[in-house]
Amino acid sequence: MDLVLKPAHREFAEEVRAFTRANLSPATREKTFSGKHYGRDDHVVWQQALGKKGWLPYTWPKKYGGPGFDVTQRFLFENVLAEEGAPRIIPFGVKMVGPVIYTFGNDEQKERFLPGIRSSEVQWCQGYSEPGAGSDLANLRTRAIRDGGHYIVNGQKTWTSFAHWADWIFCLVRTSPDAKPQEGISFLLIDMKTPGITVRPIIMVDGAHHVNDVFFDNVKVPAANLIGKENEGWTCAKFLLANERLGIAEVPASKRGVRSLWQLNDDPSLKEKIADVDLQVQALEMSELRALSTMQLGGAPGPEASILKVRGSEIQQRIAELAMEAVGEYAAPYQPDMLFRDTNETPVGPDHAPPAAPRYFNMRKTTIYGGSTEIQKNIVSKAILGL
Repeated sequence: MDLVLKPAHREFAEEVRAFTRANLSPATREKTFSGKHYGRDDHVVWQQALGKKGWLPYTWPKKYGGPGFDVTQRFLFENVLAEEGAPRIIPFGVKMVGPVIYTFGNDEQKERFLPGIRSSEVQWCQGYSEPGAGSDLANLRTRAIRDGGHYIVNGQKTWTSFAHWADWIFCLVRTSPDAKPQEGISFLLIDMKTPGITVRPIIMVDGAHHVNDVFFDNVKVPAANLIGKENEGWTCAKFLLANERLGIAEVPASKRGVRSLWQLNDDPSLKEKIADVDLQVQALEMSELRALSTMQLGGAPGPEASILKVRGSEIQQRIAELAMEAVGEYAAPYQPDMLFRDTNETPVGPDHAPPAAPRYFNMRKTTIYGGSTEIQKNIVSKAILGL
């Protein structure tokens, strides 16, 4: 890899920075650096601004309406947005289902669904995990039975992020109960306004409403919403998960977290720990760049995506642990209400103390979602070590 930026890339980075400063709401930016929760508009208004610029689908090729960024542009884009305090782009449309549709969908599906994803006019959520089928998706039980030109869907999805904001959900459903687990699954797009869908909130330990249970009771879905062939949805699922795990490493956000840690405490022993995690983030970044370079040359994310997911999630947890240590006894008062902008509660300790404990507890999830660490290590052992 050539790590020296060309003049064109430096100009691109400055263009992204100028655009972000001109279009990102100061209130949204303040939430990022204070650790407060975002509302729907913080994400959607920003994403729609990126969509108008043509940058929202920044990982897409030009053929499907993306900007066709090279590896360096993609790297700079993600890092500049993080440095400027932009909220994370919600990945379910632009990073997950969009690439699945343009890779496995037919021309009609591409024409129908891709424009709304590129513009962020249509919001998506992911229907993968179920009670009893989280990291082991082959055990999913949500059924879709063909009835003429439709499927009738019954079942439950859980931990469904932003389902309460979403217009559509992409689901893995079992269409052949007698087939081998991975061979009887299909990939289905479902309008969230369809009768029979119920969304029930799950409030997290940090007080936020991000995730939900989603119930399907005789939901009628047009067969035209099937992506790929019936019973071959596992191919789509694996493709999507590899791309998801590449992004879950969250390197730009971790770099921002390390910068925040350096500002919190002058304790020499803590500085040594921050330096250690700083080096871990830099090493992870180099590994991610190698994976992106492989993709730039036409390769697909392989087991290295699982490695990035494992290390990225562990580093995110470590940063949260050090933030707790940095604020010391002021991390003890549990004040999740302080993470909402409209509270009139007075913080105990410095302003940066209230987010420490809620974030620490919430970050326990990173080694579970997107495929648990144990599952990722199994993938690596089979694909690389042959075990």
